[in-house]
Amino acid sequence: QVQLVESGGGLVQPGGSLRLSCAASGSIFSINAMGWYRQAPGKQRELVAAITSGGSTNYADSVKGRFTISRDNAKNTVYLQMNSLKPADTAVYYCTVAIVYIKSAVLAAMDYWGTGTLVTVSS
Repeated sequence: QVQLVESGGGLVQPGGSLRLSCAASGSIFSINAMGWYRQAPGKQRELVAAITSGGSTNYADSVKGRFTISRDNAKNTVYLQMNSLKPADTAVYYCTVAIVYIKSAVLAAMDYWGTGTLVTVSS
C-alpha cells in the first residue's frame, strides 16, 4: 500500500506564487519518475512537469520559466514551485509517482496518483 498526500493548493492573485508538495509513504522500495499533471474545467488532464530519479526535468511549454519541479528523495516528496501565476493556471493539480515495491520477493512497479489539490488564480 502506498499513500500520496498533496498539499499547498489554494487561492492566489495573478502574479503570485504557490508551492505544491506531494509526499509518498508506505511499501516503497524506490521511486522512479515523479510528476505533476493538471486538469482545468472542461479540459483534458495535461502534464505540467516531471522529474526523473536522476533529476532530469521536463516542463509543459506553458509553464517553462515560471514553474520549477524538484524532489527530496530522502522524504519521498516532489515539489512544484509555481511563480508568476496566471488565471490560465487555474486547475486541479495531481501528483503522480512511479513506485517500485517488493511483491512476493520480486520487484514490481506501479504508478500512483494523488487525489488532487485545487489551485485558483483570480483577483
